[in-house]
Amino acid sequence: MTAIALPRVRRHASLALGTCLLSFAAFWCAQRAAHVSMIDLTVYRAEGATVRAGGDLYALRATEARLPTTYPPFAALLFTPLTLLETADLRAPATAVNLVLLVAFVTLSLRLVGHAHARSVAWVSAAAVWCEPVWTTLRYGQVNLLLGVLVLHDLTGRPGRRLAGAGIGIAAAVKLTPALFAVFLLAAGLVDRARRNGTGERLRHARGAAVAFTAATLLAAAVLPRDSWHFWTRAVFETGRVGLVEDTANQSLRGVLARLLHTAAPGPWWTVTAAVVTVAGLAAAVAAELRGLRAWSVTACAVTALLVSPVSWSHHWVWCVPVTLLLATRGRAAAVAVFCSYAPWWVPHGPGRLELHQNGAQSALSALYPAAGCAFLALLGLKLWRTSRNA
Repeated sequence: MTAIALPRVRRHASLALGTCLLSFAAFWCAQRAAHVSMIDLTVYRAEGATVRAGGDLYALRATEARLPTTYPPFAALLFTPLTLLETADLRAPATAVNLVLLVAFVTLSLRLVGHAHARSVAWVSAAAVWCEPVWTTLRYGQVNLLLGVLVLHDLTGRPGRRLAGAGIGIAAAVKLTPALFAVFLLAAGLVDRARRNGTGERLRHARGAAVAFTAATLLAAAVLPRDSWHFWTRAVFETGRVGLVEDTANQSLRGVLARLLHTAAPGPWWTVTAAVVTVAGLAAAVAAELRGLRAWSVTACAVTALLVSPVSWSHHWVWCVPVTLLLATRGRAAAVAVFCSYAPWWVPHGPGRLELHQNGAQSALSALYPAAGCAFLALLGLKLWRTSRNA
């Protein structure tokens, strides 16, 4: 029986791998046919060149769109090797690296939800490359998949390992949003301690993230003292540097409110909403974590970060991969359609700030990702409530 089954398994594995490679090849051809700009990769290279030249990092304006530097100085240090190649020569290797990172991200996402099989990795990767957040990440040459791999590698690794938290800390030093994962671990660890439960593993994990973040930030401060001072005292508070808040690509609650209220400054409406969602999202993530639901807790934390960040571009939602995988394993595969629909781009957008004049239906379409995120948190809340009733 085993001798018969083995060739069948190999055939299935070969089919999955072949489908994945074919999908990636088709994707590569589609990106080339679309003449994608990889504009963010161009900005990253310009940041690295500015560091090497000793220029003012936060006075930089790169590309024809005059895009500014928005990440912490540590990120610019990491971008300096990009200057070894011209921008045109970077596109192919950057795409290849991002495809490898996609496979790693899918592998870790499947591990998180408890389905880490080689065939599953190939099938999911073949499909995931076509969902809008992943497509756009590769189109722009973004770092989202790298940060996702760092965080998930940290949160799916062996408990008690020496470098626990390092991935989260380094990811937060590159882009601040992943810091919420450290806050989540800290909160879960403190609740554990208050209940006199657990081994303190979550607190050690949070401490490791804080140490890694601090070390990376201090390294950047030693190499780039002027830029570090500028970022941490001024630029970090200038959310307008990132882009127009009402842009349809901004799939955060702040972007939704800006479009819904037809104003670029939703002010207290966003402040109150973000505060409520932060508390509720983190509370749900911590409750799930303490009940042993690691997949739910990690994805809830990721969704909360995306919702409450002042700007969450659609490509930041690569976390839809573990979210939809988790829901699919629970019989809710329809969630995949949300992130493969490209619906936020069906509405008027572009020059002229058209997003400030959307009607109700258009505002709903351009709020699709945050609506899905809120629904996910509500689903987790319902799951936790039912669990507590049955306890």
